Parts: sequence; structure tokens; C-alpha cells
Amino acid sequence: MDKVLLKDLKKQEKYTKFFKDWKDQEFKGEIDEQKLKDELASISKTIGMQESLVIACFDYRNLNLAFFTGNVEKLTGYPESMFRNKGMETSFTMIHPEDRPELFRFQKIVFDAFHSLSIPERHTFEFSYTTRWVHRTTGEVIWMTSKVRPYVIDEAGNFIMDLHIIIQLFTPPKLKSYDWSYTYTKDDGTKIFVSKNSPKDKAVKLTNKEREIVKLVLEGKESKVISEILNISIFTVATHRKNILRKLGARNVGEMVKILASYDF
Repeated sequence: MDKVLLKDLKKQEKYTKFFKDWKDQEFKGEIDEQKLKDELASISKTIGMQESLVIACFDYRNLNLAFFTGNVEKLTGYPESMFRNKGMETSFTMIHPEDRPELFRFQKIVFDAFHSLSIPERHTFEFSYTTRWVHRTTGEVIWMTSKVRPYVIDEAGNFIMDLHIIIQLFTPPKLKSYDWSYTYTKDDGTKIFVSKNSPKDKAVKLTNKEREIVKLVLEGKESKVISEILNISIFTVATHRKNILRKLGARNVGEMVKILASYDF
């Protein structure tokens, strides 16, 4: 059965086709691949591998899984041989079908965002995602969250390899589908945060009073202090904050602060 599945994956290429732009980057320079794999193995030992933890490294020059470690066979039901032979195709095969459309939309967002940055900014780029894996044999759905950063950027600023630190979530998150965000630091030191729920248009229309409250929120002021500074009731502050959350598309105050930190108000 494994050989049949592997043959089908090689023949279909139905998921890696979404990464054509990544593969078509004009890569420049040589890298010591064995040295990189040795470093990754060392990282794995330093972290201390657990059953619920996976480290993976995709190579965008050939759309292969250059390195992985962890109990992937137990977590996914797919044999390690399939990840070694057809890593990227296998990785997306096990993603929940409902999560795949947003996953492929996000990879385009990441690609465009990364290549819009200066080379120093690219080296600060990181992204995160939370998704569902479906076990091949049992059909069990498990939630996984991952932090990703470029592991190798060539001399021209192209994204050659990434590094995924993937952790199983034993308690399902409140969200019901694929979620994502990315961050980077601008050349002027400004930290940028963009999430799935960030406004698509940064020209968010806030009232003058909302802008005053935004400034105070970013300074770490609580609602009671804000009400005293602006000489308005704490209930009015609460109403303004709710309106700001709605306009930003934020789900909670923590996410609101993260989004606000990336906007010039």
C-alpha cells in the first residue's frame, strides 16, 4: 500500500504545484548541505525531542523535505520513507482538506511579503500557523502549531530553506480552521505583525478619540487610567475599545495590541 501511495504522490504533484514561485527563485551561491543537516541534528538534540514535537526543514530549490525528525510515523500514519521520498507532497496530503485552501493562500502571502522586504528585513522574517493533521489509517484529527523562520537565505536574498518547529496541541484551540500570522522587523527597528485577521487595508478609519485610546493602549495604559487621562467614563472607554477591536478584526485585546503595533496611527 505504501508503494502505491508513493507512486500516486509522485504522479499527482497536486500540492507542490502551489509552490512553483518558490522553486522558480533565481538561487545564487552554494551551501554546505551536510553542515546544515549536522546543525539541525544538533538543534534537535538540544531541544530534546518529544513524541509531540517535530522539526522539519523544506528545501524550496527542489520542493523536498531536506530534514525531519520526530515520531512522524506515529503522529501521521505515513511511513518515514514517504517523507524522505516525497516530503512536501506527503506533508500536504495529511493536512485536513478544509485547511488546505487557506494554507495555499497563506504560502502566497508569505512569498509576496518576504520578497517585498529588504535583505536585512528578510533575515528577521518569521511566520506561524496552526492546522489539523489527519492520521492516515485511523482518521484521527490532531491540531498542530508551528513556528517557522528562514533557515537559509542565499546571497541574493532568496528563501532556500525554512525551519519548522511543530508542536502537537493536546487541547484543541478556539479557532476552527487554519490560522496564521507573520512578523518581521523593519530597517528602522519597527516590529511588524500581520495575522489572518489583520485588516486588509491599513487605512483603518478610526475616530480622533479612538486614535487617542489606541496611543494610550500601546503605552500599556489600562481602561481606568485612560478614562482619567481623557476625562471620560470607563464605560465609554470600553465602548471605544470594542469598536477598535471590530474595526481591526481582532478577536481579543492581546491580538488588538499586536495588530496596532504594526500600524502607523
